[in-house]
Amino acid sequence: MNLTDRVVVVTGGAGGIGSALARRFAAEGAAAVVVADLDGDAARAVAGTVGPVAHPVRVDVTDEEQVSALVADTERRYGRIDLFCANAGVATGGGVDAPDTDWDRAWRVNVLSHVYTARAVLPAMLARGGGHLLMTCSAAGVLTAVGDAPYTATKHAAVGFAEWLAITYRDRGIRVSALCPQGVDTAMLSEGLTAGHLGAKVIAASGAVLTPDQVADSVVAGLAEERFLILPHPEVAAYALRRAEDPDGWQAGLRKLVRRLTA
Repeated sequence: MNLTDRVVVVTGGAGGIGSALARRFAAEGAAAVVVADLDGDAARAVAGTVGPVAHPVRVDVTDEEQVSALVADTERRYGRIDLFCANAGVATGGGVDAPDTDWDRAWRVNVLSHVYTARAVLPAMLARGGGHLLMTCSAAGVLTAVGDAPYTATKHAAVGFAEWLAITYRDRGIRVSALCPQGVDTAMLSEGLTAGHLGAKVIAASGAVLTPDQVADSVVAGLAEERFLILPHPEVAAYALRRAEDPDGWQAGLRKLVRRLTA
């Protein structure tokens, strides 16, 4: 996808990867960038930095009616949506004993919000014969987020859903990309490190921590090539191959890393 003159929506747009995407899309010549976030004030602040093409919206992506309203309002305002970036996500830092409220929130934000997005945007995209969905799924969706069971399970589900969409709708003009970064310098990572979450420690110890702007660079390149998996950390592809070829060895390596970090 060439981003020039495109109408783009970015959820989770008030910070981290989302705000970097919004700024980069505007710099690439997007006609409109809708900055959507649960924090409406923060969305307005980011829209102010993006420039006149930006429009801030407060939305709770776990509420299907609000997601549908976001899509309908954008289509009324701009006539179409060319690219929808379902970027909102949450981590928990919990294991199997994480409370049901954490499991439920992870499921609703990390999975159901993508379902709500697809339901809302696909009809008009299919009618026009084109459109692109970008889903932020995390490297945890193809590997594992050590120390965070709800995040691992829901991000795997998000990648699976994205792949299902890609297979089902590609021949009808719909492109789908799953963005799967590993360590990114965002509030999610810094808050996890401050809280002492094992998953954040593993990420920090596993390789390069990219800036959100570097992730945005990878996204623009991936969209231009219409890639399904967008991997800002190219080593994730090698990790996934190693995991598939030798799952026992892969797990042993991660257990060794965990022992070192928790000794």
